[in-house]
Amino acid sequence: MLTANKLEKIMELENDLRAEYQQELDKKTAEIDRLTARESELQAAVDKQLETITELTGKATDSQKAEQRSRELHNRCEKLLAEIDESKQRVKSLQKDLAAVREENKTLTQFDPVRMKKNLDASKKKLAEKTSAADTLQKTLSETKKENADLQRKVAELEAKVAELAPEDAESDEAKEESVAA
Repeated sequence: MLTANKLEKIMELENDLRAEYQQELDKKTAEIDRLTARESELQAAVDKQLETITELTGKATDSQKAEQRSRELHNRCEKLLAEIDESKQRVKSLQKDLAAVREENKTLTQFDPVRMKKNLDASKKKLAEKTSAADTLQKTLSETKKENADLQRKVAELEAKVAELAPEDAESDEAKEESVAA
């Protein structure tokens, strides 16, 4: 009964952990999607600004335009690279969390309630078979002891009869010898 209760508690714990971590994973997946969308928006903004810069280059001198565009692109590139690095770090931390949850789930599934119940049932059947076999052997032993006691009692009775008959046989043997000698 205790094993069944423990198994039920383990199953409840597994369901609770799944429910708890599933929400976290969904949130983190949504955050990754949001960051990817933001990255796309930023890339679109960069493309639009690049277009604007390209238009402005026609109006300004070639060297000033090139320097300005280079600085702006460099700054934006650094910002985007920083955001991408931050997103990668978040993804890595989410992957580590996912690996931890999978490992925990793996340890929880080691205690498979169905398999444990089957083993328990099989053990109960074996125990019942061994108990019935032991009872049968005990009955057979009791019967054998009774039969042995009866046989020993009969042997003792027969030995007593033989002992009674032995003196009579000795007298009849002596009588036969005397009649043969006479």
